[in-house]
Amino acid sequence: MKKMQYAIVDIETTGGNASGSRITEIAIIIHDGTMVIDKYETLVNPQKEIPLPIFALTGINNEMVQHAPIFDDIAEKVLDLLTDRIFVAHNVNFDYSFVRHEIEKAGFKWTARKLCTVRAARKIKPGLSSYSLGNLCNSLDIPVKDRHRAGGDAAATVILFERLLAWDEEGVISKMIKNTAQDQRLPPNLPPQDFEQLPEKPGVYYFYNQLKKVIYVGKAINIKKRVASHFSGHNINPQRQNFLRDIHSISFEVCATELMALLLECTEIKKLWPAYNRALKRFEAKYGLYQYEARNGYRYLAIGKMGKFQDSIEVFNSEFAAINLLRSLSEQFDIDYRFCKYSKPELGEFLPQKDLSDLPDAASHNSKIETAIDFFLNSRSTFAIIDKGRSAEERSCIWVEKGHFYGMGYITSDVAITDPSQIKDFVTPYASNQYIMQLIDTYAKKYPRKVFFNRNGWVE
Repeated sequence: MKKMQYAIVDIETTGGNASGSRITEIAIIIHDGTMVIDKYETLVNPQKEIPLPIFALTGINNEMVQHAPIFDDIAEKVLDLLTDRIFVAHNVNFDYSFVRHEIEKAGFKWTARKLCTVRAARKIKPGLSSYSLGNLCNSLDIPVKDRHRAGGDAAATVILFERLLAWDEEGVISKMIKNTAQDQRLPPNLPPQDFEQLPEKPGVYYFYNQLKKVIYVGKAINIKKRVASHFSGHNINPQRQNFLRDIHSISFEVCATELMALLLECTEIKKLWPAYNRALKRFEAKYGLYQYEARNGYRYLAIGKMGKFQDSIEVFNSEFAAINLLRSLSEQFDIDYRFCKYSKPELGEFLPQKDLSDLPDAASHNSKIETAIDFFLNSRSTFAIIDKGRSAEERSCIWVEKGHFYGMGYITSDVAITDPSQIKDFVTPYASNQYIMQLIDTYAKKYPRKVFFNRNGWVE
């Protein structure tokens, strides 16, 4: 059987992601598991300017690479050195993404099994304060020459690799380099146990950065499978690369149903506003139905754009829907059209002089406004969705009160609910919004047998 060999690689680049940056230097050291058997190192002309911060870090400037080969010229040599060998690097996915991208641009196809010395060091030497190459070299007394140059860092990685091999009494490295090793696809800063503890159940998961701040919230029917999908594939866009590097830990919350996971995801994104969530941030109500009293003593109903810290009677995704409701209330309760505004005016606005004739009695008019608002608020549905629980010993409950999501929670199977007011004792309150109510209404209409204590019917 052919002895396994390793290609220990380090690169310097013009930036942090393979899609928009290029390699400026590459070093490859071939190791047979016992000793170094070959070396290759060269500067690379990136065919673009090297930014000043990169020059300050690496010392590589535009003049140094001006007459160096472009990657196309060395692609066959690099490919020959890497083929049929384990690709080893410190934070392996970074180096691998650049090298694979450059090889593919040169017209070749190549993939390899990978070994990350960051992850290997975390497993074999747990408990160290930092696993960056520089800090590892300091704590493990590994000499480094030409730090932040490909040759110097590759040579230091070789020493680290050899020491890890010597310390690896439990066969950690051989397990990590198996083709199917999930560990190799995990972000470099994520402890494997965080992934291993994930359940294969519906729920919500949270990604945290180094400062323990939530940077992403997601929902899943199968939490473990969904989280794994974030780490699969070969996507080199900068947003994904930065995202993966920022993931330092994961937590989760199991939910009884997919609907509860959807609702929890939505409320958590609204509350935490994580940096890498995009989609659900767009579901914001744009218009509101407002009431106010002007200086002339008359109460008004008005449609206007939503503003921060402004309470509205109801919110809408479209101005059209808001105007239709206001017109309907105006006609139903015989509200003078002059007191219905279709753009939200400033508080204290009063009617122009030409509109002061034949005004209704203020007290009678204001009573109509109050009656219309009460009718609308009380006509909205109140109901519960009772569904399966997280175990056979409980049921899940989602409570909607007067057309707004009130909260959700779990009721043990031995509790009999005879009065809907009891449900509030078992649910955790959450903020409502129109997107959440769309999800709940759609589900309730699809599964009417799961709807209980329904009052006032559906408001279409």
